[in-house]
Amino acid sequence: MRSESTVREYNFDGLVGPTHNYAGLAFGNSAAMAHAGKPSNPREAALQGLAKMNLVAGLGVRQAVLPPHPRPSLSTLRRLGFSGTDEEVLSAAATWDGGHLLRNCYSASAMWTANAATSAPSSDAEDGRVHIIPANLQAMFHRSIEATTTQNILTAIFADSRTFTIHPPLPGGGQLGDEGAANHIRLQVPGRPALHLFAWGRRGFATAPEASKFPGRQTYEASRALARLHRLPAKSALFPQQSPAGIDAGAFHTDVLAVGNGSFLMLHELAFTGFEGVLRQLKRALGTELFTVVALERELPVATAVKSYPFNSQVVTLPDGKMAIIAPKESEQTPASRDFLDRVRTTRGSPVTGIHYVDVRHSMKNGGGPACLRLRLWLTDRERRQVHANVFWHPRLFASLKAWVEKHYRDRLTAVDLRDHQLARESMAALDEITTILKLGSVYDFQRAGAGPRSSSKRRVSRRA
Repeated sequence: MRSESTVREYNFDGLVGPTHNYAGLAFGNSAAMAHAGKPSNPREAALQGLAKMNLVAGLGVRQAVLPPHPRPSLSTLRRLGFSGTDEEVLSAAATWDGGHLLRNCYSASAMWTANAATSAPSSDAEDGRVHIIPANLQAMFHRSIEATTTQNILTAIFADSRTFTIHPPLPGGGQLGDEGAANHIRLQVPGRPALHLFAWGRRGFATAPEASKFPGRQTYEASRALARLHRLPAKSALFPQQSPAGIDAGAFHTDVLAVGNGSFLMLHELAFTGFEGVLRQLKRALGTELFTVVALERELPVATAVKSYPFNSQVVTLPDGKMAIIAPKESEQTPASRDFLDRVRTTRGSPVTGIHYVDVRHSMKNGGGPACLRLRLWLTDRERRQVHANVFWHPRLFASLKAWVEKHYRDRLTAVDLRDHQLARESMAALDEITTILKLGSVYDFQRAGAGPRSSSKRRVSRRA
């Protein structure tokens, strides 16, 4: 029988927001750039996300949800000098700069919660507390506006300050760019302390070999700060550099070319600079019980890996202790990626016994596979009981969320639709309702200002970020 101190992993998936669209905002994200301007289907995208969550929960893996962010971000537009009623703010932003700023403020990118934060369980931290650090996402404007809402949501869910420490996002600009758990891997083998990999793509205050085509987003300085704030012992953290060649190939985050779970790690040879040296460090720290599988370029070209996302799969531990891979359909439909995942499963000694392919193509078109859609948190049973929000998966919650999506979401959205004032009202009405379903209280700026979505069209939302 497991004790109260046993740490269990929970997958917190972001609900796809009602304004999910393809604006091509993420430079260096090949899929997002390729699908820019194409129509989206927010309803189907959200239902695909829910179906994936339900599959994971059905495997006996602990599942939870995080709500979307308010979009359009009217508070951001007001901070940038647009004024008047909501309709006037949106109309002015739509005609300025060809509507580019408006598209940024409509982005539903918070659905990729692998970028929302990093976390460390109480068993790893020197102070015995759960630490969660919202990412500042300084590399991209449309993502940088997420940090405050992410902090509000996490603080509402993990409200017991005696148990949970919700840090503010890292300060500063590009020199301390933090991209969240998409650049973080936690590994652990029985009988040894956990090891945290905080990967980085560039140095903020010094020179290092860097990608030349696309910018590195995570900085070395930010990764070091995260390890300190999580109160990790020095021996419990490694800081490998993302391969510049991998970044230039479109692997803007580590989780595009590497994923780990417990005593298992699979990666592409272009995931890290000097990957063989990284593996030697891991073996020294974790011993022979660490099971690693490497895809070489000749087996799985990095361009193929970036397009089909086998490494952006979720690797989950099943109730019997075995592991399963939740991979995108694109990996199944790509022979080199499918063959690699089959090799992972069939290699002697592999803890992976099953592969489940899921359809998340609406997310994939913006460069987000199954692993992008979830943030891993580790909680003991006691810590789990300290959470009173209705965010943990159960059949009634699944039914409520499905009905909510079908009630509020459109089945087609184009760039022209972002000028529609009704879309903004629909989005706020949906988010007002989701906070009630999830029992979160007022986590959005328009709720905290006391002006709900059913107020007069002349209302103003909060000027807070």
